[in-house]
This record gives sequence, structure tokens and C-alpha cells, in this order.
Amino acid sequence: MRGPQQGGYQRKGEAMNEKAVSVLGLGDMGTALADALLAAGHRVTVWNRTAAKAEPLVVKGATRADTAADAVLASQLVVVCLLDYDSVSQVLAPRTDVLAGRTLVNLTNGTPGQAREMATWAADHGADYLDGGIMAVPPTIATPAAFVLYSGPSGAFDTARPVLDAFGGSHYLGEDPGLAPLHDIALLCGMYGMFGGALHAFALVRSAGRSAAEFAPMVRRYVETMGVHAEAMAARIDAGDYANDVTSNLAMQAAAYGNFLVAAEEAGVSTELITPVHSLLQRRVADGHGHEDTASLVELLRN
Repeated sequence: MRGPQQGGYQRKGEAMNEKAVSVLGLGDMGTALADALLAAGHRVTVWNRTAAKAEPLVVKGATRADTAADAVLASQLVVVCLLDYDSVSQVLAPRTDVLAGRTLVNLTNGTPGQAREMATWAADHGADYLDGGIMAVPPTIATPAAFVLYSGPSGAFDTARPVLDAFGGSHYLGEDPGLAPLHDIALLCGMYGMFGGALHAFALVRSAGRSAAEFAPMVRRYVETMGVHAEAMAARIDAGDYANDVTSNLAMQAAAYGNFLVAAEEAGVSTELITPVHSLLQRRVADGHGHEDTASLVELLRN
């Protein structure tokens, strides 16, 4: 097997440089991760199906591996950031013999079930496995705005953390490898819900010939102001207490929410982004919970 283009690397069983790390996948996010590792002073080996994507990183000091197996062999710590879990399997499955003794940190977006299956597969081939969720976009990697969720063996996380901290704040969630993707998807759902509301708001003001750019500061200010209520909502949900100290009850909100739909129809704006919440409000009120807080809608989302 040929080694990386810049020199050789150590084989399994040999002492590894504790700062050596390999990155598989050089899309926008994988490239940002490798950049952050280089900036932090780590010895970085990179691999990508399209080898040319590695060139800018090689110029900065990274070593380009000829194959994914070469990249895995180059470091005890291997960060994987590919399109999906099928891609991860396709890249790693052909050379499972190189995995023993490595720690795989999979930062590919996926589901809790996929993470648990991948963890079992990695363990069957002698590798520790950490799953992760990157709560950042590529330009914010290695800035205070970025944080990454991790789950899997605590010992593997503790050992890898000095390297992983190069990406942003590291948050360990527990031994279950499915916890990181679960929290990742939950946070992304919150983000998309916010964006969905913002898109509907922009469509409304644009229907009157108003500028979305001029309206945007109002959206941001109001959403940030309302965001502080997330902790209080969470406390109600955990306690199951939806009826005490209610400021704005569901019955009142259900009545007002109907105007959102009428206003959209008058403006020629689709209601598909906001109709689901109206349906939940109506159902909860019809079930006799009109006196409760908005947080009680979570009871309708539990299967």
C-alpha cells in the first residue's frame, strides 16, 4: 500500500503522535475542520474522493493520502465528514482491517439509529466510535459561535477532546452514540421552524411591496426577545405543569391565530408553513386545555 504523498506514516501498534489526526471528506465542512486542525498545530492527513480538493490544505501543511485506508492508518484519531452514513460505510467497509485501535469521530449528519448501528459496526472491527453533530456552518468553525455535540464512550471522548476542541465548543452528551444526532436534529428542527416562520413573515411584507431587508431587523429583534422564553417552556414541559401562571392561554391564541391564516389568504401568501400550529391549537383547545400555556402542545406531539 502506498503512503500519503508527503512522507510516510506509522502503522498500527506503533506509537502515534498524539496530535496526529486524519480527516476523511473535504466538502465545505470537512475542509473547514481540516483548516481548524492545521491552525491549531495538529499534524493533519486528509483524503477525499476528488483528490484535487486536498490541494489548498496540502499547501497549508496537510498530508494528502492516496486512499481512505492510508488516511486511517496515518492517525489514531480519524474524523469523518461525508454526505451521509451510506457514504461512510462505502468508504470504510472495503478496508476494515485498518480500523482496529483507531477512534472514529463521525461528524456526518444522520439519525440516532444510524449512529448506534455504526457504533456497533466500529466496535466489531476494534475501533472506538464517537458520533457528533456540528452546530455551525463552515465559516464559523473554530470561532466562539461554533459548538459540536458528541456521544459515545466517555474515555474516547476525553482522549480526543484536546484535538476536537479546535472545531469549537465540545459538548459531551453521554455514552449512547445516538444522543448527539438526536440533539443535532432537534436543534436543526428548531432552526428550520424559526426559518419557516421568518420566510412566511417575509412573504407577507413583500406582498405589500415592502422590503424584506428593511423588515429583517424587526424579525431578528422579536425572535431573539421571544427566544428567552425557551427555558421557561422547557421547565413547564419537564414538570408537566401547563396551567399555573399562564400569561397567554391557548384559547386566546387559537382565536388570534385564525387571523394569521386570513391575512395570508388576503395577501395571496401560502399558509402551508403556519397551518400545522393552528391545527394543534384547535385540537388542544377542543380537548379542554384552552386555559393552558403554549408548552402543552408538546403533549400532542408524543406518539
